[in-house]
Amino acid sequence: MRAIDFLDHGLRREPDRLALRDATRTFTHDEVHRLTHRIAHALRGAGLKRGARVAFYTPNCALAFVAMISVFRAGCVWQPVHPRNALTENVDFLNDNGTEWLFYHSRTAAEAAQFKAKVASLKGAISLDTELEAWAGPHPDTFPEDEHAASDLAWVKATGGTTGRSKSSMISHRAATTLFSAFHWCMPLPEGHVTLAATPLTHAAGNVSLCTISNGGSIVFLDKADPLAILDAIERHCITTMFLPPTVIYSLLNTPGVRERDFSSLRYFLYTAAPISPDKMQEAVEVFGPVMAQGWGQAEAPLLCTFMGPAEYARALKDPQLFRSCGRATAFARVEIMDNDGNILLPGETGEIVVRSGLVMDGYFDAPAETAKALRSGWLYSGDVGYRDANGFFYIVDRNKDMIISGGFNIYPSEIEQVLWRHPAVLDCAVIGVPDEKWGEAVKAVVELKQGAQVSDDELREHCRAALATFKAPKTVEIWDALPRSALGKVLKKDIRERYWQGQARRV
Repeated sequence: MRAIDFLDHGLRREPDRLALRDATRTFTHDEVHRLTHRIAHALRGAGLKRGARVAFYTPNCALAFVAMISVFRAGCVWQPVHPRNALTENVDFLNDNGTEWLFYHSRTAAEAAQFKAKVASLKGAISLDTELEAWAGPHPDTFPEDEHAASDLAWVKATGGTTGRSKSSMISHRAATTLFSAFHWCMPLPEGHVTLAATPLTHAAGNVSLCTISNGGSIVFLDKADPLAILDAIERHCITTMFLPPTVIYSLLNTPGVRERDFSSLRYFLYTAAPISPDKMQEAVEVFGPVMAQGWGQAEAPLLCTFMGPAEYARALKDPQLFRSCGRATAFARVEIMDNDGNILLPGETGEIVVRSGLVMDGYFDAPAETAKALRSGWLYSGDVGYRDANGFFYIVDRNKDMIISGGFNIYPSEIEQVLWRHPAVLDCAVIGVPDEKWGEAVKAVVELKQGAQVSDDELREHCRAALATFKAPKTVEIWDALPRSALGKVLKKDIRERYWQGQARRV
């Protein structure tokens, strides 16, 4: 099976049902189906063959999603590019991957012009909102069966890590269809389901939207994750499923009047991408209802290697430690904890989380050394440190590269961050190691406060000392107006670290 086989299954189920809605356009499933055939013809007519890389540089909109399906139909490779990345970073990404075509939005036309000037492999570019339908219009509604196979690439995405330069993970159609299967196994969708896509389609929201269409659902697109717009959309469009990262969940919980809103239509409120405070997750269950769900995965193994669903969160209300878990392995992934010698560890023992699954990438494009490091003996080495309890629930302790060694002690920043998140004035935080003559590295916390909140650095240090061993409590705390974040909303620890390690002969 290929991605387009799953998507056609969904598009054919109820042809007249609404499929896509954004601020200006709506499409039925049948309209999407026919337009994707015409666009696939146009791509072939432009000289794009099987396996050609097709980049998308656009805010969320219905036509971008239609064009994405068309790329799969033509046997080409979807290559999303985040509009909030630096221009030079995106130019490098397009050049490194031999990109042949670009779909962009009129709002990103200036940057698209730079791509056309600086990416030699580009054969052409089309504006989604001003040119696409006319460009595809003359072509027939039926595109011949393409010869591409399940082993071919479906998409290439930049990894979303916060500790180093992004790489290009290659996901095959086999991995994509495993994702669709895992999604519907974890979250059986009700009839008439409607997904809200409020964060960029370049990452998890795009995966969730594809899964929605593969089962005949509808998608409502927002071009940015504005809390009030999200709350309004849930009520207006009877949203049943949505994905948001923790940073947006925090903003929703802090939105005035959120507890008076109607969330009765929600069935699954999925989050991934970063750890979340157990206290905040408990509050989310109280506010949004028994609908919270978490998936753990990576660009290298998308979205659902483990899963924590509404039933598990209901269980967590009686067993609060489960709020710290990222769930249990799905039926489509074998997940284990491994030591540095390749031994699988017992429950309760801490090591690197490894995955064996049809979800796993083929490798990093044009990066054999990085691929060999990540894929060993049939396992994907995630770089995440964690453990499994006796009931099979996984807990992420930290990233390997984030670990602080201070005075000979191994310190995992997330443990300290969990304590800081519990302080009522703290919106978000990052804990890092900074150079120290005595300790090698000293623990430092950088904190962003909630709007209007006030607290001193000494108070936050005392808050940590009350809950942590002395050697784990931050030696210093700094309060910043805003923490640096990636295009995905993740806190960029590498940027924070750089401020303190710049000019140092060592980095740990």
